[in-house]
Amino acid sequence: MNVYFISGMGADRRLFRHIRLPEGYRMQFVDWVKPEEDETISAYADRLTGQIDASQPFALVGVSLGGIIAVEIAKRYPAAATVIIGSIPVSTQLPGYYHTLGRKLGLLNVLPGSFFKGAATVKRFFTRETATDKRLIWQMIDESDDAFLIWAMRAVLKWENKELPSSLWHIHGSRDIVFPIGLTRPSHKVRRAGHLLVMTHATEVNAILQEVLTTRAMATL
Repeated sequence: MNVYFISGMGADRRLFRHIRLPEGYRMQFVDWVKPEEDETISAYADRLTGQIDASQPFALVGVSLGGIIAVEIAKRYPAAATVIIGSIPVSTQLPGYYHTLGRKLGLLNVLPGSFFKGAATVKRFFTRETATDKRLIWQMIDESDDAFLIWAMRAVLKWENKELPSSLWHIHGSRDIVFPIGLTRPSHKVRRAGHLLVMTHATEVNAILQEVLTTRAMATL
């Protein structure tokens, strides 16, 4: 079975360097494409489905923004399993202060993408990734497109979704500060893990993925 991975904002397929799937499952990747002006999350996700072979059973794994995209894709093409990591499945779980900062105060209209890239770069000095992973994250941030970052943040603030796809699983770190765990209801909580648990707690994430893919997902086919 193909398992399609969707990275977070400012990242790419290298984010999944520590992920190992059970035998018989193939890692595939959905890559970001240039968004159209004022494109919604829903419309953007619809365009990304062109990278997915929905003619045969498949699974989706999305991190952060990639999890939101995975939810939207699964609403159109039901997956055997949809797994979101450090993400949220419905728009009501987005922290309210994001709307205050981004929309009411209009920070996204005055701050360039480079500002947010710089903030994300500095933040890595205080996070738990290994030195090798930090260097990789810094590289992905540096290579990310400023315009895409601004579009993504604006689009997430306008995202409206109340529908949960079938066969949804949610892995979340107890110390996630991007999407605080108190605002969402994950099926699997990883203790003392932050937002990038796909890197810092890959052993736990791999174990959960194996459980979901080999046991629970198969029951839905």
